Amino acid sequence: MILASFFIVFDQIIKLFINNYFSYGQMEVIIPNFFHITKIYNYGAAWSMFNGGRYLLIAIAIASFGLLYSYEISFSYKERTIMAFGLIYGGLCGNLIDRMLHGFVIDYLSLNFKSYYFPIFNLADMCLVGGFALLLYAIFKGEDKYEVKGFRRKRKNR
Repeated sequence: MILASFFIVFDQIIKLFINNYFSYGQMEVIIPNFFHITKIYNYGAAWSMFNGGRYLLIAIAIASFGLLYSYEISFSYKERTIMAFGLIYGGLCGNLIDRMLHGFVIDYLSLNFKSYYFPIFNLADMCLVGGFALLLYAIFKGEDKYEVKGFRRKRKNR
């Protein structure tokens, strides 16, 4: 929980700064033709899916906490899984706070590759993606204790 709290606080500090010192749509070039800071409000989820579905997204986030917690207790406690769940909880909570306080998520990181512009995102989104990537790797390494029906994983005695 300490790790998740760190990511939540850091995410909210950055969003507070962006929201107070940038105009909506303002773009500041960090690396020309590649990386910009651009303030936008996302009323949906990733890639603006479920646009306007504030209460649905809040309910999904809250349900996700419960499901993830019940799944977390099935993992062995290793640095990788602690980091994975800390990132996921931090990212979920960071965006949940925005949705509950503002009705939208503050996004600000903008990447483009030649003529392709990746959808604008934030630190909480990066935490979610990184956390789920680590979690999938932990599952691949057999650090979860669940056995999927029809699939048995050989385990070393612990």
